[in-house]
Amino acid sequence: MGELLDRQGLLAYVLLLPGLLILILFIGYPFVTSLWLAVTDQSVSTSVAHFIGLDNFTDELRSQIFLQTVRNTFVYTGVTVVFKLVLGIGLAVLMNQSFRLKNLARAALLLPWIVPTALSAIAWLWLFDATFSVFNWAIVHSGLADRGINWLGEGSWAMTSIIIANIWRGTPFFAITILAGLQTVERELLDAAAVDGASSWQRFWRITLPLVRPVLLIVLLFSTIWTISDFQLVYVLTRGGPANSTHLFGTLAYDVAVRAGQLSEGAAISLYMFPVLILCVVALLLYFRRSST
Repeated sequence: MGELLDRQGLLAYVLLLPGLLILILFIGYPFVTSLWLAVTDQSVSTSVAHFIGLDNFTDELRSQIFLQTVRNTFVYTGVTVVFKLVLGIGLAVLMNQSFRLKNLARAALLLPWIVPTALSAIAWLWLFDATFSVFNWAIVHSGLADRGINWLGEGSWAMTSIIIANIWRGTPFFAITILAGLQTVERELLDAAAVDGASSWQRFWRITLPLVRPVLLIVLLFSTIWTISDFQLVYVLTRGGPANSTHLFGTLAYDVAVRAGQLSEGAAISLYMFPVLILCVVALLLYFRRSST
């Protein structure tokens, strides 16, 4: 029996090995390389890198563009995650009802999520175009304004635009995942509460929501991580502009490292995402732990 267990344990390690190698190759190696670059003065124009310690990190903390990027990231992440959560819960509750063509509606709900990010960003680029924007056409022809909005050319409107696009793309993930959680709630509990006189809102707030709390935690964690590290959607729409008003960690790191050739500074900027991610994840975990006690 012990020999069989040993063989099974060995087989488990053998089966895990390909996945482990992929993680090391595509995550571990780039991460270690970024750590090394961040503590050197490596750039495209230098052939030999010199160790400079934490200078790149401290220099970024004195950079107004970097500090603005941090603010942009928190605003972008906070607003989009809240809206995606609220809309996702609403759509999940709606899709949990019985109606005709329910399966077709659920499949259609997934479309924004499964469409490649760059492709959907190009579609939004056309929707927000200063000349051909469908939104501007609707605003002008409805009499709300004399002329259209420069969606991607003004700082506040540019941030609003990428927030709208992110909410549109990310809400289906919330909706479908929460819907899966709703379908695990036993109908008998809701029926018993209804017999006791609980309203629909009370049944949802007191029974359904606490039971799907673990699902909410998972989708919030994943969405927060993905939103903080967002790159494609923002870069296609605004490239961090105008005047750095929509730069996030990913877009700023790309501009500094690739376009400006300052590889070490770009690596330092990208590594700043990790403490921010850890802070957000810990805050979410503490909030859910406190609210569940």
